[in-house]
Amino acid sequence: MDFRLDDGWQIRPIGGNTGMAYVGTKEQEKLFIKRNTSPFLAALSLEEITPRLVWTRHISTGDTLTAQEWLNGRSLTREEMKGERVVALLSRVHSSKVLKKMLLQVGGCYVFPEDLLANYFRGLSSSLRQHPLLKDVANRLRSCQPKFDHRDYRVCHGDLNHKNWLLSDSNRLYLVDWESATLADPVMDLSMLMCQYVPRKDWKTWLTVNFEKKLTSTFQQRMMWYCMLNLLLSIKHQCERGHFIEMNQDILKLADISKEQKFI
Repeated sequence: MDFRLDDGWQIRPIGGNTGMAYVGTKEQEKLFIKRNTSPFLAALSLEEITPRLVWTRHISTGDTLTAQEWLNGRSLTREEMKGERVVALLSRVHSSKVLKKMLLQVGGCYVFPEDLLANYFRGLSSSLRQHPLLKDVANRLRSCQPKFDHRDYRVCHGDLNHKNWLLSDSNRLYLVDWESATLADPVMDLSMLMCQYVPRKDWKTWLTVNFEKKLTSTFQQRMMWYCMLNLLLSIKHQCERGHFIEMNQDILKLADISKEQKFI
């Protein structure tokens, strides 16, 4: 798509997996534009979780364009993902009553442990379905799902890849790409972060530093449940993409943590 809006804005694609991201230019101005993003973006902008929303427009194709301020910056490195700033911003998201209210208003859905397990089994290849370790872990997770009142569910991002974190040149940190946002146990997000970016040997220290007051046995049980569930989902995803080295690395990681019977 390459088009002009009536007031002179020219929109050009800038790549990405979805094909929905563009750069908008008008004289010396520059904006980041997305097509058909969630109306939840307005609340995220208001809470300064994402870059400032400048305008929203409906165009003749029936699509909706949203324009945000263009910020020069970079994605976080894998090493930076385990830092305190990431945890602090994620905690702001999880604790925001405004975000929860707005996500519900725009049709956000609750995601429960059984939904995540169903997603894992949906379309699962026979080779993974019959894999002894994966089969055993999945059965254990099914029989011992975490009990956490859905009234305490919070807004969760659901895709905490380091490329979805923007550190601006002015040293402001933002979390972008909210298409996977749901209402869920906030530990779902935290476990995703820990599994992907914190070395296994550092888990205990990382949890103690960031969540000392919450580090009850129940919290640890929920964390390990979601860690293993996230690894199952990652293994499935890597298998589907043909990334077998990464898949086997996740299987080894799962084998390691699944030995810790005290958490399940």
